Amino acid sequence: MALYPNLIKEALAQVIYPGTKKNLIESEMLAGDIRIEGTNVSFTLTFEKETDPFMKSVIKAAEANIRHMCEQAGEAVGEVEIKTSAKQAPRPEPDKLLPQVKNVIAVASGKGGVGKSTVSANLAVGLAMLGYKVGLLDADVFGPSVPKMFQLEDFKPYAERIDGRDLLIPAEKYGVKLLSVGFFVDPNNATIWRGSMASSAIKQLIGDAEWGELDYLLIDMPPGTSDIHLTVVQTLGLTGAVVVSTPQQVALADARKGIDMFLNEKINVPVLGLVENMAWFTPAELPQNRYYIFGNEGVKALANEMNVPLLAQIPVVQGICESGDDGRPIVMNYDSMVGQSFLSLAQAVVTQVNLRNANRPKTERVKVEK
Repeated sequence: MALYPNLIKEALAQVIYPGTKKNLIESEMLAGDIRIEGTNVSFTLTFEKETDPFMKSVIKAAEANIRHMCEQAGEAVGEVEIKTSAKQAPRPEPDKLLPQVKNVIAVASGKGGVGKSTVSANLAVGLAMLGYKVGLLDADVFGPSVPKMFQLEDFKPYAERIDGRDLLIPAEKYGVKLLSVGFFVDPNNATIWRGSMASSAIKQLIGDAEWGELDYLLIDMPPGTSDIHLTVVQTLGLTGAVVVSTPQQVALADARKGIDMFLNEKINVPVLGLVENMAWFTPAELPQNRYYIFGNEGVKALANEMNVPLLAQIPVVQGICESGDDGRPIVMNYDSMVGQSFLSLAQAVVTQVNLRNANRPKTERVKVEK
């Protein structure tokens, strides 16, 4: 005869864990990874915490009982390897998430293709350049851009055990902490997830990551209004939202819907202001010329109509695209016209956040109606 898993389980069922006064099987401490190779046995016992006071005595008793029962059954036992793990502490309650993060800002757009992720990346780096502690969460599940824009396509996330929980450690670049769904999926394949799967992923990136102390956490939202938006506002109380649009009428119609979503009485998230991206085209050889290829100041008109600030007007220049593709946000070229535009955007956001915090109470997260 040879060793078999049930014999190991029977031996562990006779070892009492002092913390529960039940045996190891009843206490659900066996991880279910019993491996038998010849006469060698290995498995994992899970304890409530890494500093469990009974850990050593339980391991010793478990090994002794395995050897005793195998001897009675006439089975030879070689090495008995008992590994240990600690149970994951529960995720904090939603109202207690991210206690060290001062401000959470959603960067949103009514439609795709208006440069929302470019604005998010440059705003994050711009805030860091101003001396603030910044994080950027790429919540655009089906079109994540952060890995490319920060040249982090090869970054492999890892977890560290912190206060009884295995927490994801964000990447860090240009003074910004970064997490993206793109770090976990194949960039060459489409992400085909149901809404519940996407929402669960975002909850993990928010609540199961070590964001630490931040002045600003920016969330690059998917375009439009979707499950992800509801998940974010149900998970966190947002300080406010920044809405990005081009001056084109089609984009403005969708931007208006995005603004309305945040201002809806059930969501009630302040709109800090609008960003007019691709406001005009300026060719490199004629830096003083402006060509309004998507319309003239359409976002400025929308800001006046909706009674929200216009935070910045960002022109179209070739360098923005090149910088994004090279993984170096153009705001870092602060001596350039566009770099100054993005840096001014960062300063405008700081001003609006300060005004918002001085005059309005903290935003409550949206409660789920049962």
